[in-house]
Amino acid sequence: MPERLTPGELLTLDRQHVWHPYGPMPGKAAPLLVESASGVRLRLAEPVEGQDELVDGMSSWWSAVHGYNHPVLNDAAHGQLERMSHVMFGGLTHEPAVRLAKRLVDISPEPLQHVFLADSGSVSVEVAVKMCLQYWRSLGKPRKQRLLTWRGGYHGDTWQPMSVCDPDGGMHELWQGALPRQIFADAPPAGFDAAPDEAYAAHLRELIGRHAEELAAVIVEPVVQGAGGMSFHSPAYLRVLREACDEHGVLLVFDEIATGFGRTGALFAAEHAGVAPDVMCLGKALTGGYLTLAATLCTTAVADGISRGALPVLAHGPTFMGNPLATAVADASISLLLSQDWGQEVKRIEAGLRNGLAAAADLPGVREVRVLGAIGVVQLDHEVDMAAATRAAVREGVWLRPFRDLIYTMPPYITGDDDVARICAAVCAAAREG
Repeated sequence: MPERLTPGELLTLDRQHVWHPYGPMPGKAAPLLVESASGVRLRLAEPVEGQDELVDGMSSWWSAVHGYNHPVLNDAAHGQLERMSHVMFGGLTHEPAVRLAKRLVDISPEPLQHVFLADSGSVSVEVAVKMCLQYWRSLGKPRKQRLLTWRGGYHGDTWQPMSVCDPDGGMHELWQGALPRQIFADAPPAGFDAAPDEAYAAHLRELIGRHAEELAAVIVEPVVQGAGGMSFHSPAYLRVLREACDEHGVLLVFDEIATGFGRTGALFAAEHAGVAPDVMCLGKALTGGYLTLAATLCTTAVADGISRGALPVLAHGPTFMGNPLATAVADASISLLLSQDWGQEVKRIEAGLRNGLAAAADLPGVREVRVLGAIGVVQLDHEVDMAAATRAAVREGVWLRPFRDLIYTMPPYITGDDDVARICAAVCAAAREG
């Protein structure tokens, strides 16, 4: 065993050597040092703001839907570890990957029949884009190589995903001029329950029709735009996109990396609209937060189109593609989710968030409070003071990660009513002080 380091030594080394996401090197603020996690609680190596453990209001960036140290997922990981932790997927296959692929086909919208396993959500979007571009090249239409999306979106931090993130004011604005030039519709009107705006629907149809000859695909986050602004829109616009794509010969991609596996109250957000995409991306909650894994699903038409081309293969193959350990845990995680009344649990959390966050609407500086499924958002009229808001939440015994003008929560589905109330109190405290 390596020599055990003190919390102070670890944080010093962290500052010297570890580059954290979306931060400078070295970081401006010291991260909190987590020693262990169980249920919905993160245990800290040393107390911070008088707290030695925090209720996780983030599901570790929306992935740990079952919480931490879950016995079912632990058993799946241990059992697979004893058989094999990894084997290359080129020329070989194994039961965990096959079982997971079949399960994803069974639970996703019916036309999606084929599964490409990738390393991360961003890579699954890269694969989806490559599928769409190669599909049209295989059909002799190489001009169809641009993508259309709406503003306010976020699809990941690798190259093609960055090109369809919001181009103005987003974290990837630096790369404009270097990224592929895509086509952006206006952001969808806000409100999951809002009546559809016919003028906006006409805007979508007109834009798709005008650019159909050069469009390979439309790609959007269905119902919830995540890291682009945590905004909700009517499912009706997904039906508009499906109809317009069908009319003009354009593929439709749904990025369900954040919304998949129940977060919005439907197993997949596409179900709210009753439509199916040609390609769908999954990630985050796929393994219950245990290991990195993502998947890109497509229809038989897309797969057959690629396979009939001059290059009849999808030339993509991550080293850890179909990792046995990750796919075994993912299969166990989905089984665990479906074995419970997950929908009722999400509704329970939704009710708790609505009740607990209602008070935030009257706070100075709060622009809007919105809730959908197990997602609660408080939007401010100013940029969040990250340090102050984080301290306020930690004093309440809760871990939150605000960004831009948003203080939000996406808790694990096992979060009890008392802890949901505690998370809401922390969000309100962060809104007051942030």
